Amino acid sequence: MAPPRKPRTADQPVRPGRPRNGDRRFLGRLSLPERNYVAEALRTETVGGVILLLAAVAALIWANLPGLGHSYESVSHFHFGPSALGLHLSVAHWAADGLLAVFFFVAGVELKRELVAGDLKDPRAAALPVVAALCGMAAPALVYTLTALVGGGSLSGWAVPTATDIAFALAVLAVIGTSLPSALRAFLLTLAVVDDLFAILIIAVFFTDGLNFAALGGAVAGLVLFWLLLRKEVRGWYVYVPLAVVIWALMYNSGVHATIAGVAMGLMLRCHRREGEERSPGERIEHLVHPLSAGLAVPLFALFSAGVSLSGGALGDVFGKPETLGVVLGLVLGKALGVFGGTWLTARFTRASLSDELTWSDVFALATLAGIGFTVSLLIGELAFTDDPVLTDEAKAAVLCGSLIAAVLAAVLLKIRNAKYRALSAEEERDEDEDGIPDVYEEHDPAYHLRMAEIYEARAAEHRRLAEVTGGAGEGDHGPA
Repeated sequence: MAPPRKPRTADQPVRPGRPRNGDRRFLGRLSLPERNYVAEALRTETVGGVILLLAAVAALIWANLPGLGHSYESVSHFHFGPSALGLHLSVAHWAADGLLAVFFFVAGVELKRELVAGDLKDPRAAALPVVAALCGMAAPALVYTLTALVGGGSLSGWAVPTATDIAFALAVLAVIGTSLPSALRAFLLTLAVVDDLFAILIIAVFFTDGLNFAALGGAVAGLVLFWLLLRKEVRGWYVYVPLAVVIWALMYNSGVHATIAGVAMGLMLRCHRREGEERSPGERIEHLVHPLSAGLAVPLFALFSAGVSLSGGALGDVFGKPETLGVVLGLVLGKALGVFGGTWLTARFTRASLSDELTWSDVFALATLAGIGFTVSLLIGELAFTDDPVLTDEAKAAVLCGSLIAAVLAAVLLKIRNAKYRALSAEEERDEDEDGIPDVYEEHDPAYHLRMAEIYEARAAEHRRLAEVTGGAGEGDHGPA
């Protein structure tokens, strides 16, 4: 038998498979480095999504359990912080403006990584998730607007159903246990990154008023200093963390939503690797900060934002008021139709064809899953109805209801094809030569086939040996006397 070979790493080149008939396909097999990156990112997002789900459930129990609801309101509205700096905020406010800045910082790094090293680097590859995300935000806004106009409601909440919560969506996938192919998961991840970008733009453009130009100028100067320090490759958290806090405080006092500071700093990090680097600075920092975002910042925001009344009357109001009904319909119908329609139109006009292993029903199920809007939707709901606390809580309840309905529909649609997904996932993970690289990435590599030939020859030799031993034992067995 040949001696064992040293396993190759994922960074070693693998000859790609040949295109079929020269046509363009989408939602097909990812490149090996991209597949490995997506797998790591999705594991982290899924864990964060489960924690987020638990925090949301805890908030609902705390706010609705008799005898505890009052304490939830008291803690959420407890104020602390330096008044002289304009930062005497409630706990809920600190969670929305402070902790979510960490979440948006990570979103900025992920977006930068996609732009310089991921799917968004190639304009042709980026067209699909960008168009799908744009349509997936325009359609819910249109559905909300039409519902509000017909019912005579406020148009202020048009942006509430436009966001997708990737962590919550992946948590749903983890709960229902579907083995979604990596191409679909990667598409969902990229779609959510682009979705976050446009949500940030919506917050910056439509929910900014009463600008304090002195504070804004200070924030911009801080960001310039942050960028210069990065360019000079100055190291040390004790330099960047205090500077980031100052930038955040100035941005908050400027009238621009403070989370924009987090996005801006995330986009400044270098996310391409230089020679000899295993990870870029952006990837290293994201690896360090992401657990803080997913395990603490976002769950605490959910804890103090998702605690709304779920009494029969409150749920009746969700489906009885045009604003809240518009949010539900926007998430459930608008998101599904928008993402699916944008994907189909892109494929239609770019003459791309769907991967052989998938059908358009798979794309529609994924589009339905995109209707889970939680973190950013709750934030926009607070910004959209600041003058009406009752409507703010009702909008939050509508986000919860719409996300739950979208999750159930997606679970049903994905379960129908779960056997097919399991087979595709098993094929993607198969590694018969045990070199650490799935076999589907080595089908056109002669060295792979030579290794497999050695393995099969060794197995054949072992079977011949066993046959001879068994045959010899049989000849010596003369049966009972």
